[in-house]
Amino acid sequence: MRKHIRRAFRTLLKIALIFAAVCILFNMVFRLIYVDGESMMPTLENGDWIAACRPAHVDRGEIVLTNTDNAHHARLIKRVIAFGGETVDIDYDTGTVFINGTALEEPYLADKTIAGGDVTFPLTVPQGCVFLLGDNRVNSVDSRYSEIGCVPQSDLIGPVVIRLLPAPARPL
Repeated sequence: MRKHIRRAFRTLLKIALIFAAVCILFNMVFRLIYVDGESMMPTLENGDWIAACRPAHVDRGEIVLTNTDNAHHARLIKRVIAFGGETVDIDYDTGTVFINGTALEEPYLADKTIAGGDVTFPLTVPQGCVFLLGDNRVNSVDSRYSEIGCVPQSDLIGPVVIRLLPAPARPL
């Protein structure tokens, strides 16, 4: 009888340790986020679960998760377009985004950037900040709107590294 109790206790202890390790991993290294909205379509869809890696080192073109407080009271999931000191310009007639006068290649977009917010371009991104855009430019509140603006790099949680659910059918 004691043998069975010890075995059950060891099994429960192993389960508790695994659970604790997973909790630590997802609080210290990864952040799980539910995608609520259509601003990153077609790359990410409403209802996807994603994981962002911490600490935050990001490159241009990566999708990031932010801690930015905004009017929507939600974390932002957007794509990094420009860094501090770079000048962003958007030609809404052709739908082209320019960084320092060079057209940005954006193969991940379904539609061109034809809709804008209340920010005036060209815009030089302040040092220590990033300029973020959603992939669904017609339906995305992002750095083109003064309520979001250029986001401090300290507000970046990190790059989105994987789509968990539904299973990824397309690359990030």
